[in-house]
Parts: sequence; structure tokens; C-alpha cells
Amino acid sequence: MNRDTLQDKEFQSELDDPMVLTPDAASQMMNDMPWSRFAVIGDSIAAGIGDPWPGYADLPWADRVAATLRSVRPDLTYLNTGRIGATIDEVRSRQVKPVLDWGPDLVHVNCGGNDLFLHDAGIVAVERGLDELCAAVTAGGARLSMFTLADAFTGPFLPLRPRFAEFADVVRRVAGRYDAILTEFWDHPARLRRNWLSKDRIHLTMAGHAVVATEVTRSLARFGDRAAA
Repeated sequence: MNRDTLQDKEFQSELDDPMVLTPDAASQMMNDMPWSRFAVIGDSIAAGIGDPWPGYADLPWADRVAATLRSVRPDLTYLNTGRIGATIDEVRSRQVKPVLDWGPDLVHVNCGGNDLFLHDAGIVAVERGLDELCAAVTAGGARLSMFTLADAFTGPFLPLRPRFAEFADVVRRVAGRYDAILTEFWDHPARLRRNWLSKDRIHLTMAGHAVVATEVTRSLARFGDRAAA
């Protein structure tokens, strides 16, 4: 089945969803990964909130990635400081220090979306803030991971699409400046699925989290292959 048509099919569970790696397949991809201290900082997407979905484990994307990393590195430790509603400044002031004190070697940063809802938020200021945050996170030598948000803006949220398209470009630029492991979701076909977003039309369902975990796993594996070459 062509990947571009997968959003048109409903699946009974993550076990038959071709956009979701099985635990064994994910573990095989993560063989020889170098990380042993995985941290996630940011907002509600980092924290992993979302509606349950039948047939999919009630497990947020970052927890899934941590479980996969631990399957090949039993000594792996995992810290997630994500908080609902957190802005870039709040992440910098409340999450960065405890995470850096903990000593991660892989940090996923996910924030900035909440800043776009502030009435005085300019995209230039958002980029500057995200850049400064990533500079602080990587100062200790940790590898940075980021992803773009998906273009799933419909109905009353459609007017937000241009601003979030700009934000996706911001994430790409910042990721490039810090050689981050970047996962692209802006035009991912799963964003068109009925089970992608929760009832609030903002946060992922657990089915969406499963797809995100798969794509982040693929990105980490590609980086590992590149580093080993």
C-alpha cells in the first residue's frame, strides 16, 4: 500500500498499522545507539497528553521512544519535564537547569507552539527564544532532537495555519544551527487520519503518539547509521 494512501484506511490496532513499528522492529533499529540518558523538555506535546484510542496503548510518544531505547540499553534512564501550557521562557526558567543537572546525552525539545497564541508574539522573537533555549540545552554536549508540528489545521483552527507554517520553518532553521536530529511531521500523511488528533483538535491521540514515536525512532536510527559511517 502506498504510504500516501494510508490515511484513508482505518486500522483495528497498532499491531496492524503500517505507520507504527512493532516493539521488535523498533528495537532492531535502535541497536548500537549511543545514548543512555534521554530527557524530554517542553510543553504538553513533550509531556504526552492526549485522548486514548481503541487498539493503541495508552503510552505517549516519548515514553515509547524511551522504552525502545531501554530495550537495547537496559541501563538507560529517562526524564520528562514537559508541562501543559509551557512557553519557551517557562521551559528555560523551570526545566533546563534540572535537566542539565541530571546530565542527559540526548534531549528532545518541544515548545514554542504556546508562544504563538500570545497576542504580542512575533515569529522573530519566537525563533530567538527557541534558539537560546537550544543553545542552553546543548551547552553540556547533549545531542538535540526536535520535530515539526503537523499541518492538521481545519475548521476554526484554519486561520492559525500560516503562523504555524512559519513556526515549522523556525524549527527547521534552529535544528539546522544545532545539528539536531529533526523529524518532519508538517506534511506527514498520518495528519489526515481521523485518529490523529484528540477531541480538542490540538493534541495527539494515543494513535497519533504511536506514529510520532515510530518516526522519531526512525530519525534516531538514521542519525546512528550516519554517525557510524
